[in-house]
Amino acid sequence: MLRDLGLQRHLEAHIALLDDAIGRLEADLTTLIRSTPIWREADELLRSVPGVGPVTSCALLADLPELGHLDRRRIAALAGLAPVARDSGAFRGRRMIVGGRAHVRRSLYMATVATIKHNPVIRAFLHRLVAAGRPGKVAVIAAMRKLLTILNAMLRDRRPWQIA
Repeated sequence: MLRDLGLQRHLEAHIALLDDAIGRLEADLTTLIRSTPIWREADELLRSVPGVGPVTSCALLADLPELGHLDRRRIAALAGLAPVARDSGAFRGRRMIVGGRAHVRRSLYMATVATIKHNPVIRAFLHRLVAAGRPGKVAVIAAMRKLLTILNAMLRDRRPWQIA
């Protein structure tokens, strides 16, 4: 029992150390983004979207520098959100998302979950797809792609979020 307690304390101390290191890295990254005018502007544009926070903004700026410079199809493909056909001859397979940058896709997933709660445009889009009979996961992936397309256009045009 004493040995288990010692191990638990050791693990808690290690977790606290890691949490502190993550906090310092996040602060350093935020300072770096804020110190560069171009990144600061892009960060402010991205964070103007309801549901997109500092973590998603930092991840997109660091891992998807092409954002705002490519068309919607190419940016979706880079993020791994473009549907890929699995056809062969007369066989028509299901479309799937494959490839791309998995870490960007993970960040966008979490942002989309938040955006569905806080952003009326994305929420309405998702509910429309589900009402039309799309499976939930398919609708969320489509919402991720729509969010990415919106973010791409905002950075391209240098315009903050606004409801149409």
